[in-house]
Amino acid sequence: MIKDYLKYRINLILLLLILWIIFPLVSFLYAHELISILYALILYSFIVLVYIIIDIYFYQKRWRRLKVIIENKKLELMELPLSCNALESSYQEIITNLYNDMKANLLAMEKDYREQMEYYTMWMHQIKTPIAAMELTIKNSRSSLDNRIIEGELFKIEQYVEMALQYVKIKNLASDLVIREYELIEIIRTSVKKYASLFINKKLSVTIEPSSFYALTDSKWISFIIEQLLSNAIKYTNKGGIAIYADANKLVIEDTGIGIRPEDLERIFEKGYTGYNGRLDKKASGIGLYLSKKVADAISIRIIIKSKLGLGTKAILEFPENPVEIFD
Repeated sequence: MIKDYLKYRINLILLLLILWIIFPLVSFLYAHELISILYALILYSFIVLVYIIIDIYFYQKRWRRLKVIIENKKLELMELPLSCNALESSYQEIITNLYNDMKANLLAMEKDYREQMEYYTMWMHQIKTPIAAMELTIKNSRSSLDNRIIEGELFKIEQYVEMALQYVKIKNLASDLVIREYELIEIIRTSVKKYASLFINKKLSVTIEPSSFYALTDSKWISFIIEQLLSNAIKYTNKGGIAIYADANKLVIEDTGIGIRPEDLERIFEKGYTGYNGRLDKKASGIGLYLSKKVADAISIRIIIKSKLGLGTKAILEFPENPVEIFD
């Protein structure tokens, strides 16, 4: 702090030192008595020392106040030290103007964001009405082939809407979590049942081995992760099937699909990244795994993807062994 003060007051200190040298020198040249010169020099030094000590005290006080503001990473104008001169007043006026502009921009951005979220949420709820109407039409239709095609496309629409809704909610994920112990086998069966039509259309088998698997988690968001992994497994598996089983504190979703290229494995959780497989499926968005990773991090689950090209993929959900870890 003293080093910073010396840099801050270097010009003044140099001036005082020059005067400290010039004053006795001039007095000596005019043949003043040495005792009077020494007395005046001591008095001058004392006054300068008192001034510097007081100046250091106020400098330190202002410096500490500014440091608190910097460390808290927030700025409130009333917390700024009072200006000591016209130059500091000008600086504070600039800061005040910038602060007011920033605050106005933030308020405008928050308002726009709220309006967008309200619109997206309303749109996602409204689109469920035509989806329900399509489902009713399918039930009343007599063409089984057309029904299966429409059902498949309708299911995709529902998934896209659901993903959009989760994308909106994920920004405030912490407020939407309900953490407790769940029997995952029931959640897995519900998710598999949801994708039953896709399994049937692609003639894929599905096996669920764990008779019981308990985990401390959030039922809605773990369902979201499982469904995203199932969706990817079905999408990139053309023959064989999908196996879901437990391994200690891990839940494994394994498919016999086309696999993932080694160069893509490191980037599969990046937002918007689709890789080689995504280019095969022109409708891939690269959002599903990104959202799954965000959710998994929030509820302390580790997602591990292992894959060999042409031999299938393993998606592993590793749950914390210590329940306390989920709240860290």
